[in-house]
Amino acid sequence: MLLGASLIAGCSSGSTPNETASDAGKGAAAGTKDEGLSKELNLFIWSEYIPQSVLDQFQQKYGVKINYATYASNEEMFAKLAVDSSSYDLSVASGYMVEAMKKQNLLAEIDHANIPNLKNVGKEFLTTPSDPESKFSVPYLWGNVVIAVNTDKVKIPIKGYKDLFNPELKQQLVVLDDARSMIGLANIMQGKSINETDSAVLQKSKQLLIDLKPNVKAFDSDSPKTLLLNGEATAGIMYGAEASLARRENPSIKTILPEEGFELWQDDFVIPKNSPHKKTAEAFINFILQPEISAEISKEFPYANPNMEAHKLMDKAILEDPAVYPPQEDMKRGQYMIDLGEKSQELDRIWSELKLQ
Repeated sequence: MLLGASLIAGCSSGSTPNETASDAGKGAAAGTKDEGLSKELNLFIWSEYIPQSVLDQFQQKYGVKINYATYASNEEMFAKLAVDSSSYDLSVASGYMVEAMKKQNLLAEIDHANIPNLKNVGKEFLTTPSDPESKFSVPYLWGNVVIAVNTDKVKIPIKGYKDLFNPELKQQLVVLDDARSMIGLANIMQGKSINETDSAVLQKSKQLLIDLKPNVKAFDSDSPKTLLLNGEATAGIMYGAEASLARRENPSIKTILPEEGFELWQDDFVIPKNSPHKKTAEAFINFILQPEISAEISKEFPYANPNMEAHKLMDKAILEDPAVYPPQEDMKRGQYMIDLGEKSQELDRIWSELKLQ
């Protein structure tokens, strides 16, 4: 998990690796090139998820050309790496997908000796059920899913998902284009787990989403805030950081932590098993975990940050934004997704049928 900020130039969902906008040769000339690193790094990451300035700094410091490609969902990333894990050196996966990739033997074990800045990460983020010893993953960012509402245009009270079914919101919503998230939230509407696999519950979740569809203007996980800001949508279900960025530009946009419950997620760096430049990937992770670099990322893309040392450099307004860092009492209503194994195929089928209707 995502997500009016400076973006990675030239990125498009499902693209193949491309060189960053900066001239790679400048880095080699002006930086402090480490002879133990490769000359390039192939990065596979969500769109709108890392500042170009950070990529430039790494490139200039180490003389490493960064090639990058983007994806729109964990499932898209998984499918590509399952077919060819040698084209990429580093990717980002949500917790449940880390678990799935481990089961499929798609990940390389990470050498913690090459990542001394791992000490800056809060211990609670290093001991997740998906990878309790952080052997195959390193925390990058975490966050939640919220409801965002333009209060200048929406006058009905909204406290949870049930309020989004109001006919007054016909063709007014932008929601995540993500099967696990949306079906999971429909499960929560029923008082069930976000990870529910009972077919009867899943079919009811499908019907709930079908009932919601007349109110849905667009499915968008990449940049749902865009539709909220340009007026095409007046409310939506989106990542907390997206809602926070939208509110920066339009203070009338408010965020709600749904009373029924909500999704929590943690995104981690992972190294594909056949990464051709593994040491360089580890050097990049270590670079990202520098407090000042991590804080720079949060300033541009205000997802919740697991880097405790970076918190000391971050604006208080970001750290106290409930859309990004939910109050402790609200965190009790949050749920993390887990890998559902073969049952995921049923969710994919439900989502495909829903989108076609």
